Amino acid sequence: MLLCKSDDISYLRNGADALMRQMLSSFGISGLFWMGGGFLIGSIAIYLIQKFSWEEYEIKSSYFVSMVIESILWSYLLFIFMSNMHLFLMAPIGYKVIQNVTLAIGAGIYEEILFRVVLIFLLNYILSLVFQWKNYLKNSVSIILASIFFSLFHFIGEFGDYYSFNIFMIRFLAGIYLGVLYCLRGFGIAAWSHSLYDLLVLTRITTQ
Repeated sequence: MLLCKSDDISYLRNGADALMRQMLSSFGISGLFWMGGGFLIGSIAIYLIQKFSWEEYEIKSSYFVSMVIESILWSYLLFIFMSNMHLFLMAPIGYKVIQNVTLAIGAGIYEEILFRVVLIFLLNYILSLVFQWKNYLKNSVSIILASIFFSLFHFIGEFGDYYSFNIFMIRFLAGIYLGVLYCLRGFGIAAWSHSLYDLLVLTRITTQ
Protein backbone atom coordinates (compact mmCIF):
# COMPACT_ATOMS: atom_id res chain seq x y z
CA MET A 1 0.00 0.00 0.00
CA LEU A 2 2.77 2.41 0.92
CA LEU A 3 4.66 1.74 -2.32
CA CYS A 4 1.67 2.40 -4.58
CA LYS A 5 1.35 5.68 -6.44
CA SER A 6 -1.48 7.96 -5.38
CA ASP A 7 -3.20 7.43 -8.74
CA ASP A 8 -3.29 3.71 -8.03
CA ILE A 9 -4.55 3.96 -4.46
CA SER A 10 -7.25 6.49 -5.30
CA TYR A 11 -9.13 3.75 -7.12
CA LEU A 12 -9.21 1.40 -4.15
CA ARG A 13 -12.60 1.37 -2.48
CA ASN A 14 -14.48 -1.27 -0.54
CA GLY A 15 -16.79 -1.29 2.46
CA ALA A 16 -14.09 -1.53 5.09
CA ASP A 17 -11.95 1.00 3.27
CA ALA A 18 -14.78 3.52 3.03
CA LEU A 19 -15.77 3.16 6.68
CA MET A 20 -12.20 3.37 7.98
CA ARG A 21 -11.52 6.48 5.92
CA GLN A 22 -14.66 8.11 7.32
CA MET A 23 -13.65 7.18 10.87
CA LEU A 24 -10.16 8.60 10.39
CA SER A 25 -11.56 11.76 8.79
CA SER A 26 -13.73 12.34 11.86
CA PHE A 27 -10.48 12.67 13.84
CA GLY A 28 -9.02 15.05 11.28
CA ILE A 29 -6.89 12.34 9.66
CA SER A 30 -7.08 12.24 5.89
CA GLY A 31 -4.93 11.31 2.95
CA LEU A 32 -4.23 8.22 0.89
CA PHE A 33 -1.44 6.71 2.97
CA TRP A 34 -2.75 7.04 6.54
CA MET A 35 -4.40 3.63 6.65
CA GLY A 36 -1.40 1.74 5.32
CA GLY A 37 0.93 3.83 7.46
CA GLY A 38 -1.18 3.29 10.56
CA PHE A 39 -1.22 -0.45 9.99
CA LEU A 40 2.57 -0.46 9.51
CA ILE A 41 3.16 1.58 12.69
CA GLY A 42 0.80 -0.68 14.63
CA SER A 43 2.61 -3.78 13.39
CA ILE A 44 5.98 -2.35 14.43
CA ALA A 45 4.59 -1.44 17.86
CA ILE A 46 3.25 -4.96 18.36
CA TYR A 47 6.61 -6.38 17.28
CA LEU A 48 8.50 -4.22 19.78
CA ILE A 49 6.11 -5.09 22.61
CA GLN A 50 6.25 -8.78 21.79
CA LYS A 51 10.04 -8.68 21.60
CA PHE A 52 10.31 -8.16 25.36
CA SER A 53 8.41 -11.37 26.08
CA TRP A 54 9.93 -13.59 23.42
CA GLU A 55 11.65 -15.67 26.08
CA GLU A 56 8.20 -16.95 27.06
CA TYR A 57 7.40 -18.24 23.59
CA GLU A 58 8.96 -20.67 21.17
CA ILE A 59 8.77 -19.42 17.59
CA LYS A 60 9.06 -22.08 14.90
CA SER A 61 9.20 -21.53 11.16
CA SER A 62 7.06 -24.63 10.74
CA TYR A 63 4.16 -22.75 12.34
CA PHE A 64 4.26 -20.16 9.57
CA VAL A 65 4.42 -22.83 6.88
CA SER A 66 1.50 -24.72 8.40
CA MET A 67 -0.52 -21.47 8.63
CA VAL A 68 0.05 -20.78 4.93
CA ILE A 69 -0.92 -24.32 3.94
CA GLU A 70 -4.04 -24.23 6.12
CA SER A 71 -5.00 -20.80 4.78
CA ILE A 72 -4.63 -22.04 1.20
CA LEU A 73 -7.04 -24.87 2.01
CA TRP A 74 -9.65 -22.60 3.60
CA SER A 75 -9.35 -20.00 0.82
CA TYR A 76 -9.82 -22.68 -1.84
CA LEU A 77 -12.94 -24.01 -0.11
CA LEU A 78 -14.35 -20.46 -0.02
CA PHE A 79 -13.38 -20.02 -3.67
CA ILE A 80 -15.28 -23.19 -4.65
CA PHE A 81 -18.37 -22.06 -2.72
CA MET A 82 -18.40 -18.57 -4.23
CA SER A 83 -17.67 -19.93 -7.72
CA ASN A 84 -20.71 -22.20 -7.50
CA MET A 85 -22.76 -19.16 -6.50
CA HIS A 86 -21.32 -17.27 -9.51
CA LEU A 87 -20.24 -14.43 -7.24
CA PHE A 88 -16.98 -13.25 -5.73
CA LEU A 89 -16.22 -11.10 -2.69
CA MET A 90 -13.81 -9.08 -4.79
CA ALA A 91 -13.87 -7.81 -8.36
CA PRO A 92 -11.00 -6.16 -10.27
CA ILE A 93 -11.42 -2.40 -10.46
CA GLY A 94 -9.13 -1.44 -13.31
CA TYR A 95 -6.53 -2.59 -15.74
CA LYS A 96 -3.50 -2.08 -13.51
CA VAL A 97 -2.30 -5.22 -11.78
CA ILE A 98 -0.95 -3.25 -8.79
CA GLN A 99 -4.42 -1.87 -8.08
CA ASN A 100 -6.03 -5.29 -8.04
CA VAL A 101 -3.28 -7.01 -6.04
CA THR A 102 -3.35 -4.20 -3.47
CA LEU A 103 -7.13 -4.47 -3.24
CA ALA A 104 -6.90 -8.25 -2.79
CA ILE A 105 -4.36 -8.09 0.02
CA GLY A 106 -5.87 -4.98 1.61
CA ALA A 107 -9.37 -6.47 1.71
CA GLY A 108 -8.12 -9.56 3.49
CA ILE A 109 -6.37 -7.49 6.13
CA TYR A 110 -8.67 -4.49 6.62
CA GLU A 111 -11.97 -6.36 6.39
CA GLU A 112 -10.85 -9.07 8.79
CA ILE A 113 -9.64 -6.44 11.26
CA LEU A 114 -12.86 -4.44 11.02
CA PHE A 115 -15.57 -7.08 10.64
CA ARG A 116 -14.01 -9.92 12.59
CA VAL A 117 -11.50 -8.64 15.17
CA VAL A 118 -13.15 -5.32 16.06
CA LEU A 119 -16.83 -5.88 15.32
CA ILE A 120 -17.14 -9.40 16.74
CA PHE A 121 -15.33 -8.28 19.89
CA LEU A 122 -17.58 -5.23 20.33
CA LEU A 123 -20.77 -7.18 19.67
CA ASN A 124 -19.65 -9.92 22.04
CA TYR A 125 -18.91 -7.32 24.72
CA ILE A 126 -22.28 -5.60 24.28
CA LEU A 127 -24.12 -8.91 24.43
CA SER A 128 -22.23 -9.75 27.63
CA LEU A 129 -23.54 -6.56 29.23
CA VAL A 130 -27.14 -7.20 28.20
CA PHE A 131 -27.53 -10.98 28.34
CA GLN A 132 -26.11 -13.71 30.53
CA TRP A 133 -25.49 -16.02 27.63
CA LYS A 134 -22.91 -18.74 27.32
CA ASN A 135 -19.84 -17.99 25.22
CA TYR A 136 -20.84 -20.14 22.26
CA LEU A 137 -24.20 -18.33 21.99
CA LYS A 138 -22.62 -14.88 22.26
CA ASN A 139 -20.04 -15.81 19.65
CA SER A 140 -22.70 -17.21 17.33
CA VAL A 141 -24.91 -14.12 17.51
CA SER A 142 -21.86 -11.84 17.15
CA ILE A 143 -20.75 -13.71 14.03
CA ILE A 144 -24.23 -13.46 12.51
CA LEU A 145 -24.54 -9.71 13.19
CA ALA A 146 -21.00 -9.02 11.99
CA SER A 147 -21.72 -10.99 8.81
CA ILE A 148 -24.77 -8.82 8.13
CA PHE A 149 -22.62 -5.68 8.35
CA PHE A 150 -19.89 -7.39 6.30
CA SER A 151 -22.33 -8.11 3.48
CA LEU A 152 -24.00 -4.70 3.57
CA PHE A 153 -20.72 -2.81 3.36
CA HIS A 154 -19.94 -4.43 0.00
CA PHE A 155 -22.70 -2.24 -1.41
CA ILE A 156 -21.18 1.10 -0.38
CA GLY A 157 -18.37 3.12 -1.87
CA GLU A 158 -17.63 4.21 -5.41
CA PHE A 159 -17.08 0.62 -6.55
CA GLY A 160 -19.79 -0.96 -4.40
CA ASP A 161 -22.33 -3.31 -5.96
CA TYR A 162 -25.97 -2.49 -6.58
CA TYR A 163 -28.06 -3.99 -3.81
CA SER A 164 -29.52 -7.42 -4.41
CA PHE A 165 -30.94 -9.70 -1.74
CA ASN A 166 -29.41 -12.79 -3.36
CA ILE A 167 -25.98 -11.16 -3.43
CA PHE A 168 -26.47 -9.99 0.14
CA MET A 169 -27.27 -13.54 1.31
CA ILE A 170 -24.31 -15.10 -0.49
CA ARG A 171 -21.88 -12.61 1.01
CA PHE A 172 -23.61 -13.02 4.36
CA LEU A 173 -22.84 -16.75 4.23
CA ALA A 174 -19.25 -15.95 3.25
CA GLY A 175 -19.10 -13.68 6.30
CA ILE A 176 -20.35 -16.55 8.48
CA TYR A 177 -17.62 -18.76 7.02
CA LEU A 178 -14.88 -16.22 7.74
CA GLY A 179 -16.34 -15.39 11.16
CA VAL A 180 -16.34 -19.02 12.26
CA LEU A 181 -12.84 -19.39 10.85
CA TYR A 182 -11.69 -16.37 12.86
CA CYS A 183 -13.23 -17.59 16.12
CA LEU A 184 -11.87 -21.12 15.74
CA ARG A 185 -8.49 -20.49 14.10
CA GLY A 186 -7.66 -16.84 14.83
CA PHE A 187 -7.05 -13.63 12.90
CA GLY A 188 -3.93 -14.82 11.08
CA ILE A 189 -5.66 -17.75 9.40
CA ALA A 190 -8.78 -15.70 8.61
CA ALA A 191 -6.82 -12.80 7.09
CA TRP A 192 -4.52 -15.09 5.09
CA SER A 193 -7.51 -17.09 3.82
CA HIS A 194 -9.38 -13.94 2.79
CA SER A 195 -6.36 -12.45 1.00
CA LEU A 196 -5.45 -15.71 -0.73
CA TYR A 197 -9.06 -16.12 -1.80
CA ASP A 198 -9.03 -12.66 -3.36
CA LEU A 199 -5.77 -13.48 -5.14
CA LEU A 200 -7.36 -16.67 -6.49
CA VAL A 201 -10.25 -14.59 -7.83
CA LEU A 202 -7.82 -12.11 -9.38
CA THR A 203 -5.83 -14.92 -11.01
CA ARG A 204 -8.93 -16.56 -12.43
CA ILE A 205 -10.40 -13.38 -13.86
CA THR A 206 -7.17 -12.06 -15.37
CA THR A 207 -6.32 -15.40 -17.01
CA GLN A 208 -9.70 -15.90 -18.66
